[in-house]
Amino acid sequence: MSGGVINLRTARKQRARVQKRAAGDANAARNGRSKAERAAEAARAAAERRHLDGHKREE
Repeated sequence: MSGGVINLRTARKQRARVQKRAAGDANAARNGRSKAERAAEAARAAAERRHLDGHKREE
């Protein structure tokens, strides 16, 4: 047998932390965008909105 004593509660909590961190990293890789990418998308959306507003008909 191994000589170390293991606190099962601590081991369970540590395993849960590792799994939660892995899930968070996966979400960040899937959904994360840099500040420059978010700014570029906002600028593109604003330009599209201005383009559409320019084509509205007056009533």
